[in-house]
Amino acid sequence: MMKKNDLEKASSHAWIRDIIEEDRIDSCYLVREKSQGTTRNGKPFLTLTLSDRTGEIPAVVWEKAEEFSSLFVEGEAVVVAGLASSYRGRLQVTVSALKRPEKEPDSSLFCETSPMDPARMMRSLKEALRGVSDPHLRALVDRFLSDRKFTALLKNAPAAKNFHHSYLGGLLEHTLSVCEMAVQIARHYPRLNGDLLVVSAFLHDIGKIREFTSPPNIEYTDEGRLIGHLVSGVEMLNEKLEGIKSFPADLAIRLKHLILSHHGQFDFGSPKEPAFLEAFALNFVDDIDAKISGLGRFMERDRREGAWTEFHRLFRRYLLKGDIVPPEKGSEEEMVKISSEQASLF
Repeated sequence: MMKKNDLEKASSHAWIRDIIEEDRIDSCYLVREKSQGTTRNGKPFLTLTLSDRTGEIPAVVWEKAEEFSSLFVEGEAVVVAGLASSYRGRLQVTVSALKRPEKEPDSSLFCETSPMDPARMMRSLKEALRGVSDPHLRALVDRFLSDRKFTALLKNAPAAKNFHHSYLGGLLEHTLSVCEMAVQIARHYPRLNGDLLVVSAFLHDIGKIREFTSPPNIEYTDEGRLIGHLVSGVEMLNEKLEGIKSFPADLAIRLKHLILSHHGQFDFGSPKEPAFLEAFALNFVDDIDAKISGLGRFMERDRREGAWTEFHRLFRRYLLKGDIVPPEKGSEEEMVKISSEQASLF
């Protein structure tokens, strides 16, 4: 078992994605989740979710749980010493020692960033919006893109707390993806108002700039908890519309509906359900990008052995992440032989 002074030994950071069974850990991690329980014998223990920019891993503290628990709260960084092992097919760390870091840790340890370059994404976003020809929508887009504070926040904001694009630059990455798909869908379906669809794709999640704090520890702001990004997005839209003369009232109402209805259903947080074609299209495109990103990331980070992931609680299913293993050669013939032998017993 590792001794407490092991924490004092300098070592390179053990990235979560690289941890394997029997690895001894001595590194600084962010505590995403923390909960305290009691064993059947009445002994307290802690369960943690530790994270760095490469992933998350569960951890358990059996010894000195109350003492260690008093040292930190969720969202803080801790230095952890422990041993990685497999429990029910899942990798976890059994913690033997824990302390607060002596100095502020480098935030780059915890801040996952978009794999795409933000400057390149912004250029691509402007290119996707370049085809907007309606003069009123063009003026609206230009007011947002010329706002340096807005574009700076857009480049760094996450798109979610947990499921999809939940990292630095995630909102810009998601917005760009939805915009580019909207351009293609508008070309495929001429009956759609392409300018309206593409601009709504650009604006649909702008309220997330106000909804979330910045990484590494993404949390809801007070505005995010009390109002939410759909309503905040409409407020941001109204602020820009005030500076545009003679913006058509019908167009403004449609844009607001697109933002408010893009989650698709009341159960998913939309105060309104889609009521015209562009609103349906925006909901579908947004949903596709969120699911492909979120599920793909879940599958990439899954540490379970074999072709199937661990159970996904949100989608309530296991996901196939690898090749289906064919039955071993001769197994079918063996089963036939066994069945024949069993039949001869009757």
